[in-house]
Amino acid sequence: MNFTAKKITTIGMLCAMAMGVNLLISFPMIPSVAFLKYDPKDIIIVMGGFIFGPMTALIMSTICAVLEILFRGGTILDILMNIISTSSFACAAAFLYKKNHSRRGAVIGLVLGVLLSTASMLLWNYIITPIYFSMPREEVVKLLLPGILPFNLLKTGLNASITFVFYKGVVKALRKANLVESNEHETKLS
Repeated sequence: MNFTAKKITTIGMLCAMAMGVNLLISFPMIPSVAFLKYDPKDIIIVMGGFIFGPMTALIMSTICAVLEILFRGGTILDILMNIISTSSFACAAAFLYKKNHSRRGAVIGLVLGVLLSTASMLLWNYIITPIYFSMPREEVVKLLLPGILPFNLLKTGLNASITFVFYKGVVKALRKANLVESNEHETKLS
């Protein structure tokens, strides 16, 4: 990946935007798993991945996970879960969009990202949540289908939908600000 000063600046700005929306918007969506909170930072991270590729989505996921812990507090497990959740969604979407740079590619990538993130969060919540909350694994199993599954489907589905709706406008604004080259990233989402 070729990092120019312009790319680094744009990625830094996108990370700052992702953290800004993360700090402003965060709320539980499913009462049975109120410890899981929705935040829209993944929208910005997926857009970064659509613009610059899946490796950028991974880098942004990692930077934002570390910054979130610095601002909100938490543990290394929070960072790990955050990176897994965001990168499985954003990297899958960006990878497929990069391979099929079209409206259809974006939709398929976003749907794959939703499914991959949801599946990975079911697995990782099964593994990590008992350790994190010092609770029996059987209690976590009871939360998987009525709480963790719908939360992750709802969160990633909402983030995918918002990304799809606003992506083209964001890229146009970044081009107008001369932060993304037209020949560097040609969008076909309309």
